[in-house]
Amino acid sequence: VRPWRRRITKKINQLGRNMPQGWPPGLNRTKIVPFQPKTPLPVLRISKLTDYGTVLLGHLATNQATVCSAADVAEATGIAPPTVSKLLKSLARAGLVTSTRGTNGGYRLARGPHEITAADVIDALEGPVSITECSASDGDCEHEGVCSVGGAWQRINVAIRKALQDVTLNDLVCANGSVPTFRFAGLPITVEKHGN
Repeated sequence: VRPWRRRITKKINQLGRNMPQGWPPGLNRTKIVPFQPKTPLPVLRISKLTDYGTVLLGHLATNQATVCSAADVAEATGIAPPTVSKLLKSLARAGLVTSTRGTNGGYRLARGPHEITAADVIDALEGPVSITECSASDGDCEHEGVCSVGGAWQRINVAIRKALQDVTLNDLVCANGSVPTFRFAGLPITVEKHGN
């Protein structure tokens, strides 16, 4: 036996002594450590671009009387001009804002802020909400035929979608506005406001 192989075998056998009872020595050569983040990871989270998109729409909602150029929106919100342009074009394609060309051109909301929902914004910038493969309209889960929890996840997805449809751009802009009431499994959910 070659010397390097003896050293490796000896090391594996040493590691094997620290293994749980019943494990053959040398079976596990990699130490598995459970991942524990320092802060809890969010379960559902919108992208930074969608967050920025709501900021842009909020600016347009508070300036409905004027047509705002992309440069004006970028300056007012502090978001980089290329990002603002990209987002405004996506929001225009989705029909949430209208654009006007020319020297006095710019962007404005296509509908009133009370008619644009959080679901509309997410659909425009991220696509429809689907928390599992089977809850997507074009989902193709290979386990769908034998899955016993797919229906529950679809109900949860519908509840999340309804909650997003219940919050309008007007609600997002009014920081001191009332907190919408949500229900889960027939029970009301209390949403606490922090700050102020």
